[in-house]
Order: sequence, then structure tokens, then C-alpha cells
Amino acid sequence: MENDFVKEITSKTEDFSQWYVDVILKTELADYSPVRGCMVIRPYGYALWENIQKLLDDRLKATGHKNAYFPLFIPESLLQKESEHVEGFAPEVAWVTHGGDEELAERLAVRPTSETIICNMYSKWIKSWRDLPVLINQWCNVVRWEKSTKPFLRTAEFLWQEGHTAHRTDTEAEEETLRILDIYQDLVEKDLSLPVIKGVKSESEKFAGALKTYTIEALMGDGRALQAGTSHNLGQHFAKAYDITYLDTDGQLKYVWQTSWGVTTRLIGAIVMVHGDDRGLKLPPVIAPIQAILVPILGKQKETVLAKADEILAQLKDDIRIEIDSRDEYTPGWKFNEWEMRGVPVRIEIGPKDIQKHQVVLVRRDTGEKYFVDESELLPRLKELLDDIQNNMFLQAKKFMDDNIRETDNFEEFREIIEAKRGFIKSHWCGSPDCEKHIKEQTGATLRCIPFSEELNTGKCIICGKESNTTAYFAKSY
Repeated sequence: MENDFVKEITSKTEDFSQWYVDVILKTELADYSPVRGCMVIRPYGYALWENIQKLLDDRLKATGHKNAYFPLFIPESLLQKESEHVEGFAPEVAWVTHGGDEELAERLAVRPTSETIICNMYSKWIKSWRDLPVLINQWCNVVRWEKSTKPFLRTAEFLWQEGHTAHRTDTEAEEETLRILDIYQDLVEKDLSLPVIKGVKSESEKFAGALKTYTIEALMGDGRALQAGTSHNLGQHFAKAYDITYLDTDGQLKYVWQTSWGVTTRLIGAIVMVHGDDRGLKLPPVIAPIQAILVPILGKQKETVLAKADEILAQLKDDIRIEIDSRDEYTPGWKFNEWEMRGVPVRIEIGPKDIQKHQVVLVRRDTGEKYFVDESELLPRLKELLDDIQNNMFLQAKKFMDDNIRETDNFEEFREIIEAKRGFIKSHWCGSPDCEKHIKEQTGATLRCIPFSEELNTGKCIICGKESNTTAYFAKSY
């Protein structure tokens, strides 16, 4: 029975890529759409995104940011104003050339990111130091015409938030950039139970047009890295291109300093790949659409059991995201497997024998452990269990990441690790783009970040052998 139920999900160790797609389709997170490279996010997947969105939105608003909305279409002339930016996005831009049957006088880009149109508006809105800082975020969709796509990880259209701020000084902009990165880390580690490495991107890997790009990098279950969020210090590049100036207190006209930052629906893909197993999803309780599923064991005492189940539901629903599965057409065993596959953190079972004993049965999705709990203690015990599952999922993911961080300054050993084991590789790097490019061309690994937390230590660049006190993390990535 159990093997029959999960046979449509490929084994994670047999074919990780196919396992990932099977889990997403089978658990109804998303489905393929008729448009190449686009996906339909189904209600279960969208509920997951809504929970993530709310948790992040609350954090952003608590730090003074406000939401706004900017157009989906961007005139080509605006995009062309910042050459480095447009060059970075040109291969992925989708263009609108006609409105109905009429050819447009100017092509419109379908938003790949909003720096250009937002900067155009900021140049109108910002006049004085009194107008600063501007702390705006928007939740929207973007389009990037990707050649190779995979649901949630890389799609032609995806959902995200993008923050765009303007400041009086470079110090304020840098503080904002790092503040947002900390918020992202807090969200991803605490609420999604995904450990990350925090650091700065190299010049070749930074956002097009940015002064600096900061990142949080997570490690997926197949040993590939995933960029989980980025925060960019834009300096004054866009301010100068779009003429965003303000009159300062000293009477001088000055350019603002800017930041931009974002996380996307690829976080859902990360949750699947880090926490999932051969039975399907495992969802951290904080963001799970359903935190507990109540499964009544019906049989001959159906009415009695359903009445007790309704009583339990009423007792818990104000504190826990809970649903009841009282469908007659499926067996309890089938339901157990269904909700395990969907990653619901806790299953609550109640049957005639449990009613007699004034107890319920709690089963954890993360470990499979079963607990018999007195009815009177159900709510506090359930809350305690959800907290423990959240923490345990983070610790399991952290152990996996730590076990797959390896250190070498020998290039041959680097190649062997990338081929045989993947994971993160820590190596000394001299800072040369040529050495970075050589690693990428020879191994397929990219420089994920130069971490904040590493102690300075001297060594020799893994490629050229020059003395270096910079340690960088490399990995194959999505």
C-alpha cells in the first residue's frame, strides 16, 4: 500500500531532478502552463508563498518600508539609460512591439526588474534632503526569457518582492543594504529552516549596474547551491543615469545613493529540495499552509468519532492552521500517506479507542515519531511539537550543509570534489577575474560569495598561487 502510493515519486537518490519535479506536481504546488517556461502556482503552493510573503512583509514594514506598485511595461529608452544594466539583462528581456494591430512607436520591455522605471519616478519625486530616505517595496511578477526552466527555480515569469530605496549618503545606503540582508537571513533561517552562508558577490557575479551585491547562499539536497536572496548597494550609478538629485542642507545639489533587493518564489523550490524526501514534502511549521491535519478513524462509530473530531477542530483552529480529512471514500492509511506527501508537519489521529482513553495520537512528519497525548494537554503539546519540528528541520539542514563544506587550495582536488561530491568548496582566491573565470570554465563551479564570517587567514590562490587572505565559497548552482 505505502509503496504503491509513492511509486509516482522518483527516488531522490536515483534522479534528484526528476524527484523534484514529481514532488511539485504530485503535491499540487504547481503545474506546467501552455506558455513555454511558465508555471501555474496551484492553491497549495500559493498558500505557501502567501505565508512567506506575510512574514517578510511584516519585517519590511517594521523597518519603515512601504509598499507601492509600478508598471509592468518599461519603455526601451528608459532601459537604455544605464548601459551596464541593460547589457546584463538584454538576453532575457521580453519585448512588446504591438498594441492590438498597431506597431508601437517605441518597444516596451516586460519588466525583468524595475530599477529603470522606479528611478525615472524617483527623479520626479525627490527634490530635497527632506524627501529622503525613500523606502519603497513592491510585490509583483517579473519576466525573464530563460532558455532552460524548472518550476520555481528558474521560470520565464516568477513572483517576487523588490525593494528600492534612496538615501542621502553612501553610509546610509550601505547600512540599508546590510540591514535587508540580515532580514533575509532571519526569514530564511528562522521561518523556512534553511541555513545560509552570507557574503558579498565577486565583481563578475554582482547585479548589473550595482556597486556591491550581497547574498545569502543555501545548499540544496543534491549539493548544488541556490542564491536565496540578494541585496544590492547601487551606489550612484542609477542616480547619475536617471538624474536623481536633491538639494542638501549645505545648498548643494547632490545625487542620491540607492539600494535594491529581492527574494522570489524560488524559495519554495529551496524548501522542496532541502527538506523533502522520497515520500514527498516536509514543510517547516511556520510557513506550512496546514500545520496539523486531523484524521478521524471512522469505522462503525462514525458519528461519535466525527463529533469528537469536530470538537477537537473547534478547540485548535484559533491557534493552529488545522484542517480535518473526514472523506469517506478514502481509507485512513491512504489519508496518512496523502498528508505525509504534502508535508503537513503533524498528523492528529482520533478513533474509538482514543475517545475511550481521552487521548489523541500525534505523528511527526519530520521523524515519524508517534505520541499519545491526553486531550486536556493537546494544544500546549501540539504547539511545543511544532516548535520542535521547526528547530529540528533547521538543525538537520544545517548538519547537511556543514557536512558538505570542504576546504582545499589544490585545484585537482577541487575538481574531484566538484565531480564526485559537489557541495560548497572553500578556497583561497587572489581576486583576479581570470582565476575566477578559469575555475568556472574548468569545473562549472561559480564563486558563490566571499563570506562575512570567516576569519582572515593567508594562503595561496587556488589557480595562480599568489598570496591571498580572501577565502571564497565555490559551488555548482541553480
